[in-house]
Amino acid sequence: MTPRGPLHMIGNAHIDAVWLWQWQEGYQEVRATFRSALDRMDEYPDYVFTADSVAYFSWIAEHDPGLFDRIRKRVAEGRFEIVGGWWVEPDCNIPGGEAFARHALYSQRWLAEHLGVIATVGCNVDPFGHNANLPQLLSKARLDSYAFLRPQAHERELPGQKFWWESADGSQVLAYRIPHEYCSPGGEISGHVTKALQQLPVTTEPLMVFYGVGNHGGGPTIENIESINQLAQRDLYPEMFPSTMRRFFDEARTFDGLPVHPTELQPHAIGCYAAHSGVKRQNRLAEQALLAAEKWSTIASTVSGMPDATGELGHAWKQVLFNQFHDIAAGTAIEPAYDDARDQLGEAKSIAGRLANRSIQSIARQIDIPAESAMVPVAVFNPHAWPVSTTVELELGYPAPLRGAIELREGLDGRQLDVQEVRSAATANGRRRIAFRASVPPLGYQLFTMRPGDASYHLGAAADDRLTLDNGIVRAEIDRRTGWLKKLAAGDGPNLLASGVPHAQVIDDDTDTWSHGVRSLWKTEGAFKVQRVRRLADGPVRQLIRVESAYGESRLVEEFVLDAESAAVEVRVTVDWRERLKALKLCFPFAVTDAVATHEIPYGSLVREQNREEVPSHAWVDVSGNDGGVAVLNDGKYSFAVDGTVDGRSVLAMTAVRSPVYAWHDPRRLDDDGVYEYLDQGIQRFTYRLLPHAGDWRAAAVVRHAAELNQPATPLIECFHDGPLPSSESYLSVNGSDQIVVAVLKRAEDNDGATILRAYETAGTAAEVTIDVPFLGRSIETRFGPHEVKTLRLPADAGAVATEVDLIEWDPSRPPPIPSA
Repeated sequence: MTPRGPLHMIGNAHIDAVWLWQWQEGYQEVRATFRSALDRMDEYPDYVFTADSVAYFSWIAEHDPGLFDRIRKRVAEGRFEIVGGWWVEPDCNIPGGEAFARHALYSQRWLAEHLGVIATVGCNVDPFGHNANLPQLLSKARLDSYAFLRPQAHERELPGQKFWWESADGSQVLAYRIPHEYCSPGGEISGHVTKALQQLPVTTEPLMVFYGVGNHGGGPTIENIESINQLAQRDLYPEMFPSTMRRFFDEARTFDGLPVHPTELQPHAIGCYAAHSGVKRQNRLAEQALLAAEKWSTIASTVSGMPDATGELGHAWKQVLFNQFHDIAAGTAIEPAYDDARDQLGEAKSIAGRLANRSIQSIARQIDIPAESAMVPVAVFNPHAWPVSTTVELELGYPAPLRGAIELREGLDGRQLDVQEVRSAATANGRRRIAFRASVPPLGYQLFTMRPGDASYHLGAAADDRLTLDNGIVRAEIDRRTGWLKKLAAGDGPNLLASGVPHAQVIDDDTDTWSHGVRSLWKTEGAFKVQRVRRLADGPVRQLIRVESAYGESRLVEEFVLDAESAAVEVRVTVDWRERLKALKLCFPFAVTDAVATHEIPYGSLVREQNREEVPSHAWVDVSGNDGGVAVLNDGKYSFAVDGTVDGRSVLAMTAVRSPVYAWHDPRRLDDDGVYEYLDQGIQRFTYRLLPHAGDWRAAAVVRHAAELNQPATPLIECFHDGPLPSSESYLSVNGSDQIVVAVLKRAEDNDGATILRAYETAGTAAEVTIDVPFLGRSIETRFGPHEVKTLRLPADAGAVATEVDLIEWDPSRPPPIPSA
């Protein structure tokens, strides 16, 4: 018999902060579990406990200082091991790239300050898949290893139990798939260990098994600990002993020849990409609002002397991070938990909105705007580090400052622009809403001025009932019979749409909340039928066609908007969903040969198979081939599938709505006459854009277009005042490459006046760029490798050199700056 290597037994208590309970219950269970772990240490001198989720330690510190002091002492002894390095165990498909950076930033700094350690081992055992860019995000947060459970062996074959997991930039972490389960029964654990050994390779190399009561906490019991000692004496079991994850990974990495896995760890529970549309869209909105607020707050602190907002923004980010806990963001918690998530994400958005408004207005009040009778100034702020040409919608006050026709100019007396009346948010008389095209410099603002009366003002009413949209850049035509586009082309290019595929398909979906045991949600039961199609607006700024459809008791409205100079057709969706155990897929059939489907993932992109399987994607999915392609952009959806098997065409499907029962877990069966609460019932709204293009997605600037949808420009009606600022200003720009996206501009956490800038390379090729930051008097030359995420620290002293730091804002060449006790 081949001898087996030692088993490192990892005592843990996986704690779901929220799942079949609300966070208040999780809060108490953390305290009870950690107290139990400390008591076991008093009883068993060789016992070691491992825990992750820094939010849990912050809970203990804020309400039970005595218990926290006991934890601190055991951490110092090495018997209370802290792993993970993130705020919670997040879903690893829904959060954006910057959210993973913030999980590490706030968590590692908290650990260093309060416990005198940082985590070096990543641990995320319960989430339902892991995106392909995590090795880079982990390694740049000082985490060199990663333990996970899912996908399990029956869901995905991996090159080994342990392997080097590699992201597209070349970063690697040593990964280990936990066998069988992360928790065990409360009694003796021979059955648990046996099942784990059955999944492990027969090898003399060290292996790792988790044990301890989990999900609702608990941790290793006395029976658990004593049974390990008993099993270790039996010949049928290998050597086993209480250990730490750090010790295991240190031993495991000494063995040569470990295989490399260069892509994502999927799939598991594919229904989680769509379950609970509301929390997913609120997560997207909160992330984007905070990123924009940070940029404007950082600029305003220098330009306007606004107070530093790092603390407020950090609190808001932690609310978002907590609600990225896997059972919240994945949509698998009980219904009352989403009342809490709504409030917490709402608090984060409220903080972001207040800080962004304060900062923008503090800048706008300094623009030199001379008084002029009947003139109304408008400042438009662009949150992106590239020039943006966008349609601005602006509500005019009550009573409206301008009545009748409006003349709009760029600056005080620059070029004249078209203005078009659009539908106001208010039904009462006295309010009006206008739309115009605004060109705004990179991460800056542009002043516009409105005056009474001019022939360039248009009411925008539809002139006829044509169902075509054409602005010279995009051509589209809607089929009155189906209510869907039958033509979509870029310029004079070919029609990129295929026919014969219903657009709004209703899917028979009787799977549980997670969709356990399936990989595709595409069993079509029917389709929405068009009820009314009408043209609502025509003008030099906007064309709009409204399509109303129905299925059963559900209603769907899609407003197709094509603006002047826009490269995309925007579709504003309102769905009133009344179906149960069904899903709604919006399908986009493309007439593209030799198509490749590329999906956005956190701080990157990934080409995936077109095999009808549900996959997690972020703000864009692109299907391109020999004839060009189409990108579908969105502002809050994450579940997509591509079917490349039908007549040489590729059908992209966005799963917009799913309606299983809340927190319904297979194998539980639903009673025929049971009373249940179903997800996604009622009205929801979101927007997607169809971006046809020649060439591939890189040449079409798809990443930038998606960013502009998710972080739109902000218009602000101003007044007259003297000031030091001109009518137009840019505070940050990137020169030398269009493929670099600046995602973050913030104040450093060290509170020393330094500024942090984070950017990433989007096209998969190296780039040398100059980043100009004129409001700080800086110009930085730097090089990005393919797919690289880079963080730069700009000291307050403009004469000091900008340096590259890790995601924790520390010098990566030095040990962590842990305060002395």
